[in-house]
Amino acid sequence: MKQTEFGDPSLLWHNDNLTLGTFYSPVQMANSTSSAYTNVRVCTSAVAFVILFFFNLVINWTILREQRLRSHARFVLVFHLLLSASMFFAVSFIFYLQMYLEAKLPVATCRVLITLLTTSASNILLTITAMALDRYVAVCFPLQYSSVRFKHWPWLLGLLTWALASIIPINLFFQLETGEAVECNREQLKFGTVHKIVLISICTVLILYSYVQILCVGRRMGVLNRRNRAGCRTIAFHGVQLAVYILPNFINFLLSILKTRDEITTDTKELFGIITFVFFSLAQCIAPIVYGLRKEEMLEQLNLRFPG
Repeated sequence: MKQTEFGDPSLLWHNDNLTLGTFYSPVQMANSTSSAYTNVRVCTSAVAFVILFFFNLVINWTILREQRLRSHARFVLVFHLLLSASMFFAVSFIFYLQMYLEAKLPVATCRVLITLLTTSASNILLTITAMALDRYVAVCFPLQYSSVRFKHWPWLLGLLTWALASIIPINLFFQLETGEAVECNREQLKFGTVHKIVLISICTVLILYSYVQILCVGRRMGVLNRRNRAGCRTIAFHGVQLAVYILPNFINFLLSILKTRDEITTDTKELFGIITFVFFSLAQCIAPIVYGLRKEEMLEQLNLRFPG
């Protein structure tokens, strides 16, 4: 039985299991399922990139044109978050498209794709962490925060996150297989799993610490009481935004552990993996947009540029 061109797994089951097992080994069937979900990843990445690209033009262009916004760390970090997310989904689209087409890429090209994916993903986490720390310093140390005179420090902070985000990809760059042409697939993304988990864990701890401290300060100041829920709602929104970026990493790590222990099958792992990818990818492309548009200063500038 010949595999269908588009790898639709439902079309493979028109015969009984015995006949199917005669032609397909478990490994081949797992590969068929994996390749069938690749087109879903291509479409999801494309949709996320198109949405982010449009709002990149609107929000980031507004930040760059307005002095009051581009001198504020909160908006500069939104700028870098949108840029990182757009870069991630653009490269993801190219990466999964070449997988879907079963292309053979030069080693250097594959290394560049993996490096860009890892760098942009790492920078998303680091930028979110920087946003949490920025709010922590602004709320808990307002005098020191407002006394900073170097007006370009928010942009230096953004460059610092990019520099830190490139450390893991540089370490992994030369671990990829050598040769004239290779299949650039998700196996290459598994390099440096320990490094990535350490980074995610450190960022998560810093983020949680920052917002716990902000809550404590808010309670001491009497801001977070039954009569005033605005602070709680803001922190809750930030928590949801952070969760959509961090949770997929832990879910995929958990699925890998369960698969290694043979507690779930490869098909189950792929199914939950693609559901996680689609749901959280769309959430990730919307979260920074909503975060940027919630700011009154941003809405004011957008209303001036796009009246009505």
